[in-house]
Amino acid sequence: MPTQVDVLSPKLAEQVLTKLGLVAPPPITLAGLDGIYNAWCRRVPFDNVRKLIHVNANDPGVLPGDQPAEFFENWLKHGAGGTCWSGNGALCALLASLGFAVSRGVATMLVAPNLPPNHGTVIVHIDGVDYMVDASILHSRPLRLQQNADEAIDNPAWGVHAHRHDDKWIVTWKHAGRPEGFDCRLEYVGASAQEFSERHADTRGWSPFNYEAAVRLIKGATVIGLWQGQRFEIDSTGKFSSEQINDAQRRQFLIDQIGMHEELVRHLPTDRPTPPPPGSETARRAE
Repeated sequence: MPTQVDVLSPKLAEQVLTKLGLVAPPPITLAGLDGIYNAWCRRVPFDNVRKLIHVNANDPGVLPGDQPAEFFENWLKHGAGGTCWSGNGALCALLASLGFAVSRGVATMLVAPNLPPNHGTVIVHIDGVDYMVDASILHSRPLRLQQNADEAIDNPAWGVHAHRHDDKWIVTWKHAGRPEGFDCRLEYVGASAQEFSERHADTRGWSPFNYEAAVRLIKGATVIGLWQGQRFEIDSTGKFSSEQINDAQRRQFLIDQIGMHEELVRHLPTDRPTPPPPGSETARRAE
């Protein structure tokens, strides 16, 4: 069942649709969802640019993009998106504003076994079927989640595959750090806006997105982005390539390829090596 979701003002929703390239609100159908999600994946980047600026400045305020209206106001002005809790919270609010039945999902990116949940996503309910539309993975088309059936988005660059394991969905996708396949496990559906906000706030102390620029966006037939000091691409054949870039090249990439405004990018701090998570075995060995 859909959960209660804060909606955008009609004026803001209209501005967002215009920048997404949609001349009218989409119909509340699978085709309508397909159209708006595809537009999102090509125009709203997954990125941590504003978060890096915020954390580096030791700003005690709410993390950037935590509130959907603020997320979209910044995207309209500067072209930056957000990380999972903010980006998926904003996508959820936009879809709810347009009349879709939506819920927030809580998932785990399985960097290691037995991790606590660390990822937010969006589930849309249409004609009794659930569809995942994720603002971080950016798989271009809604991913159907039908009980006891494997599902997939077939595309060499951004395709994903979903299967059931221990009564939970596992979605495998191509991450820049694991282009051979990275698993995301959907834990439950129906999280509140407050839970998303609290989980977002918990990333302030340590997160893989607090130190180095991370970006992902579909452009043409490819996925492009930044990860751990490298510019990467997954091309239309599924081939993954990457190259080390310097700070000036990183900033220019954000402006020229991702579409961020120089006014924002000039405040981006230089990348710092990401330390191991506090309390992890790696961190203990380094003490």
